[in-house]
Amino acid sequence: MYHNPVLLKECISGLNIIPNGIYVDVTFGGGGHSREMLKYIPNGRLIAFDQDKDAQQNIIDDLRFTLVNSNFQYLKNFLRLHNATRVNGILADLGVSSHQFDVPQRGFSTRYDAPLDMRMNQSQTITAAEIVNSYDEQELSRILREYGELKNYRCFTKAIIDARNNSRLQTTGDLVSCIKKCYPQHKENKFLAQVFQAIRIEVNEEIQTLKSMLEQAKESLIPGGRLVVISYHSLEDRLVKNFIRSGNFDGKINKDFYGNPQTDLISITRKPIVPEDVEIELNNRARSAKLRIAEKK
Repeated sequence: MYHNPVLLKECISGLNIIPNGIYVDVTFGGGGHSREMLKYIPNGRLIAFDQDKDAQQNIIDDLRFTLVNSNFQYLKNFLRLHNATRVNGILADLGVSSHQFDVPQRGFSTRYDAPLDMRMNQSQTITAAEIVNSYDEQELSRILREYGELKNYRCFTKAIIDARNNSRLQTTGDLVSCIKKCYPQHKENKFLAQVFQAIRIEVNEEIQTLKSMLEQAKESLIPGGRLVVISYHSLEDRLVKNFIRSGNFDGKINKDFYGNPQTDLISITRKPIVPEDVEIELNNRARSAKLRIAEKK
């Protein structure tokens, strides 16, 4: 099931839509954001991206709409292909969709004992099983530390390596059971979420593709065009915040001879917009959402 789109009103407002504009939804999913965007562009166009073939079942039958079955890291190539090298607005709702979490065999959720998969694009070869069974100690430690933000990553790394030395880790249940000793019982959900997040990010190269998309989005927007991004964890939000503020991912602002910041984007949101309690009650996925909006100079 595809759930309600997160921060829908705030996204539409942030895009500052004009009726004949060209807009891009780089994370189509259930199509909730796209359907709403189409209401505001009677004479415009909407190009959406989604690498997950499941998203094709939500395709919108509308001449103004195009769905590209590809990762958003190829944004500029496909915009060029569809004669839309300059666009008025780009929306990105990052992370895993509710639908992907809710399909047990996809392996994204800690709730089910399912194959260790976690691929957003099911035609790619590398899976979560490949990572937990073949990465050496250094590589495993790196992803658990950087992508899972786990302070005791060494315990998790050792637990995974010890378990796979006895038998290959095939399912999410195998992974969950082998790392139990690394966290207190009452904090199980928090730690499991961090471990699954780390492995999922590595499987899908989420950090690299996000950086690539942001760079291309900046280049593809017309002056006055808007970039609207929803992130769900601090790694993503930090990258988006730094990129909007400074034009790079380190957050270091380069200045010209006169001390003026050399940036291409203006931040419209001083602080990220977060969902109200009512929305979180209706849609649990929204609880960690942070929305940032920028405008091309």
